[in-house]
Amino acid sequence: MKGENRVAMTPDSARQLQKLGYECLIEKGAGHAAGFDDAAYEAAGVTVIKTAAALWKEADIIAKVRPPTETELKRLNKGKTLISFFNPAENEKGLEIAREKGANVIAMEMVPRISRAQKMDALSSMANIAGYRAVIEAGNNFGRFFTGQVTAAGKVPPAKVLVVGAGVAGLAAIGAAVSLGAIVYAFDVRPEVAEQVESMGAEFVYLDFEDDQDGAETGGYAKPSSPEFREAQLAKFRELAPDMDIVITTALIPNQPAPILWTKDMIQSMKRGSVIVDLAAERGGNVEGTVKDEKIVTDNGVTIIGYTDFPSRMAAQASQLYATNIRHMISDLTPNKDGQIVHDMEDDVIRSATVAYQGEITFPPPPLKVQAIASKKPQAQPKELTPEEKREQELAAFRAETKQQVTLLTIGTVLMLLVGLVAPASFMQHFIVFVLSVFVGFQVIWNVSHALHTPLMAVTNAISSIIILGALMQIGSGSWLVILLAALSVFMAGINIFGGFLVTRRMLAMFQKS
Repeated sequence: MKGENRVAMTPDSARQLQKLGYECLIEKGAGHAAGFDDAAYEAAGVTVIKTAAALWKEADIIAKVRPPTETELKRLNKGKTLISFFNPAENEKGLEIAREKGANVIAMEMVPRISRAQKMDALSSMANIAGYRAVIEAGNNFGRFFTGQVTAAGKVPPAKVLVVGAGVAGLAAIGAAVSLGAIVYAFDVRPEVAEQVESMGAEFVYLDFEDDQDGAETGGYAKPSSPEFREAQLAKFRELAPDMDIVITTALIPNQPAPILWTKDMIQSMKRGSVIVDLAAERGGNVEGTVKDEKIVTDNGVTIIGYTDFPSRMAAQASQLYATNIRHMISDLTPNKDGQIVHDMEDDVIRSATVAYQGEITFPPPPLKVQAIASKKPQAQPKELTPEEKREQELAAFRAETKQQVTLLTIGTVLMLLVGLVAPASFMQHFIVFVLSVFVGFQVIWNVSHALHTPLMAVTNAISSIIILGALMQIGSGSWLVILLAALSVFMAGINIFGGFLVTRRMLAMFQKS
């Protein structure tokens, strides 16, 4: 198709398909734009067919990237299987033609987001590339640094980037923008993704809005928000818009037009030279004024990019990922590895992705039998305390800790007095040293942060060595109880020393060059 550089089969995926028992065919020149010439396919055992019409006539399984045209659908017949992006929610005519032809059609965008189907999730594969490429396109049109710099000519502030939607594309955009040094903010209707966003170095934008509804739809996608939530969301975006240099919108709802999230008044409030990349342009766009497949510049100097071919702009990488998704789908359709399709409509993944089967339209699919990847609702964000409340909280914690220490010291004193009443004076001299050693050691070691335990291993080894020396001096005592305690001290301190040296050795080995 004109303007599409991706291809649904690469020489590597063809070799894997041949192991499943299939003979592979490809249209002449189909992989050229992605960097795979006909000679590479022929070397992989693929038969090159001169025309698309001849290919559709000869092949039993046709794999495509873009949704098929009406002409291509009319080439189908009973028994053929088409695997492609199909956009079934907005392609009623295409579904009807497939039904009339009796062909089986698998829509790659309908693969459910469950763990078993991740290897076939072409939407995620392409969204990952689109998110990364969106940042590259934004940088190309921004004309300034992403990262902040201090130079002899002055200080350059870092760019501020807002990513709307923290799905696969959004997370890829966040990763790319953070790696370039920008200050990145991200918003999503699903607050459970906040942890992922923050782990990548971005700041999650929270709404001060009480809503019991979960923003996650079945299958891991976002669902439509309530009118009240939408108004709060738009108000937050209006607040952020004047400070943002780059905005990347990725919000999509399955089988629905893209919601408008960035309105004209927000665009007008942005600084001259700012850039907006609308990754939802193919479904109408998240930005008011987006023009599909075009780049426009507004009156106030804001660039709005509505390209829909971001994965195609990285054709080699996109083709490898998509061809792998297709190969895994065909592998699941070929359980016997004999080159014969078994279209199991009882299989959750195959049933969900099938939109036409044996003369019937099977879209939309029934609910999944297995639960989609579950999303855990985060706990409510703690209320920020005032300085007075913080001081009161710290004072209460100090009082509680002091009370606990006094209680423990009182109990220890009483126990020592009881032991002193029944034990001989010689034993008490050793026992007092033992108790004080335990107390001091506990205070010294226990209050050290866990993250510092390994770096302080040498210090703890030194302390253990002192313990061993003290224990060896006590072993010569005539009391059997002192001898027993001293022997146990030698044993446990020895474990600590040798274990400490072993851990330290392993840590040092990690930093040695191979």
